[in-house]
Amino acid sequence: MAESLQNTLVLYVGDHCPLCDKAKGVIYPLLQGNWCLKEVNITDDVELQRRYATRVPVVAVAGGKEKGWPFSAGQIRRLMEGPKSSS
Repeated sequence: MAESLQNTLVLYVGDHCPLCDKAKGVIYPLLQGNWCLKEVNITDDVELQRRYATRVPVVAVAGGKEKGWPFSAGQIRRLMEGPKSSS
């Protein structure tokens, strides 16, 4: 069964990545309530390397929305909030 990514930020990272450390510094203060961070190192996955090698760090949420570096806390907060309901 696939792991649920609801309320999970996935951070795609690489080995020895100073920008990834900066990204975590932006993200960790936002992890409140039931939100968590899952780090995925792309190094050992050919498909992830193809998709993200020149873009890490990249944050993704359930539903497929992504934001690549550079990003601000506000941009990640909006990503976490998801689409606004019109009702």
